[in-house]
Amino acid sequence: MGKKADDRVLAQNKKASHDYFIEETYEAGLVLSGTEIKSIRAGKASLVDSFATIRNGEAYVNNMHISPFEQGNRHNPTDPKRARKLLLKKFEIDKLLGAVKRDGYTLVPLKVYVRNGYAKLLIGLGRGKKMYDKRDVAAKRDADREIQRALRERQKM
Repeated sequence: MGKKADDRVLAQNKKASHDYFIEETYEAGLVLSGTEIKSIRAGKASLVDSFATIRNGEAYVNNMHISPFEQGNRHNPTDPKRARKLLLKKFEIDKLLGAVKRDGYTLVPLKVYVRNGYAKLLIGLGRGKKMYDKRDVAAKRDADREIQRALRERQKM
């Protein structure tokens, strides 16, 4: 995914890289209703505990919270955590469905951003990390930090 000047990340799932090995990413459009795009642009979206599924040949994101827009239609509110359809090409859905049927793979929403005026969701094909994988990553990060600290102290001398 090429980063353009108008791509603004509005919500990010920071736990995704901690809980999953992300192997592939896909950009999907979001089907929104009413004033949800205004709420997303205002940064009122959250990907905490959200997940993506494929049902009847269509992809959906579940549990993604989009707060109702303050100046929006109060007489016809939408459910903030409703399932929202994702716009993907048929071959991408088929590829994801085949991958998810394999053992241990899941679809993880990574971030929401606006590109060319349209809300996009970056989803990743992830394999769950075991507890020992998380410990290995933490140990490696700590070791790298110690090496960098030692190098900085060495350069000061």
